Amino acid sequence: MQFGIMSVSDITRDPVTGYTPSEAERIDAVTRIAVHAEEVGLDVFAIGEHHNPPFFSSSPTTLLAHIAALTERLILTTSTTLITTNDPVRIAEEYAMLQHLSKGRMDLMLGRGNTAPVYPWFGQDIRQGLPLALENYNLLHRLWREDVVDWEGNFRGPLQGFTSTPRPLDDVPPFVWHGSIRTPEIAEQAAYYGNGYFANNIFWPKEHYQRLIDFYRRRFEAHGHGTQKEAIVGLGGQAFIAKNSQDAHDQFRPYFNEAPVYGNGPKMEDFEEMTPLSVGSPQEVIDKTLTFRDAFGDYQRQLFLVDHAGLPLKTVLEQLDLLGGEVVPVLRKELDAKREPGTAEAPTHAARVTAKYGDEEPRQPRPNANRGDNVTGGSPYQDSEQSVAAYPSM
Repeated sequence: MQFGIMSVSDITRDPVTGYTPSEAERIDAVTRIAVHAEEVGLDVFAIGEHHNPPFFSSSPTTLLAHIAALTERLILTTSTTLITTNDPVRIAEEYAMLQHLSKGRMDLMLGRGNTAPVYPWFGQDIRQGLPLALENYNLLHRLWREDVVDWEGNFRGPLQGFTSTPRPLDDVPPFVWHGSIRTPEIAEQAAYYGNGYFANNIFWPKEHYQRLIDFYRRRFEAHGHGTQKEAIVGLGGQAFIAKNSQDAHDQFRPYFNEAPVYGNGPKMEDFEEMTPLSVGSPQEVIDKTLTFRDAFGDYQRQLFLVDHAGLPLKTVLEQLDLLGGEVVPVLRKELDAKREPGTAEAPTHAARVTAKYGDEEPRQPRPNANRGDNVTGGSPYQDSEQSVAAYPSM
């Protein structure tokens, strides 16, 4: 079981102090938050992708590569990468590079995105969002698994004899989660490819997410990737923790009341009752999070949203201290004790390399400068002493 945090990269006015941080301050803060997440024992840090104010994370791979250089074991991921408005060739290249730089400590979550103006900014039509997502991922999937790709579709120019570089680390593609808030189509896509499915698990009652996760599990099994228990499920969540319940509610209330997403809506206590929002003592957050397993079955990754709505850096770091020091150790123990036999383990690069190669050495692709295969239509890679000699510095 992996535990971590996710950020949507918002830049929001602090309703208590009235202060709005600059882009520079928020970028520096989120880096410190990620590093501290590792320091307190969390496993995963995730950052969203946005191309409009008030968000700053327009280039997740740049930020995650920087964080990779500052950490040693933290898994870095996205929440989400836009499979619709990004060219799948660039996704293949940028995330394979991140995979190398992080030594495999990364994966990514793909999503359609729900900010309508972003689509025309990148030459796309939101009305074609679903077929665009399906086609783009089909191409991305092939680019990471085939050295040479011939491809033609409806939403971008064709490819002839194209090789995406660098090739994935150890010739094992990054693990992909498909993130979804509302619809079953993305759950079907995740199931079809045998990928992971990540349910936002923030804004709606558990029954909404139950339907999506149950559908994904059934389709995962139907597509022949394993039993429903072997399907890979991740969940979001949102928590605000203090030493006691009253302090947690008092401290978080002004941020909840003016949050851009749900501010000026139901009062906080009603929102807690209706959704997975957890506000309270460490034990109350533990108890609420344990109900996720009761509702959705065993799962592999739990991410919490902790740095939004204008919360100052000092408060977020204190949240991480409580999350890593008092909440997650108990959750690990409790959820491990409840886990049913046959449930899939959380995905890691090392485990996926072992699954592919066993005790053999992983393939390390090397461009072969001594052969003209990339010109004649064959592979520009071969695993031989000849290719090593062509690049003696390797």
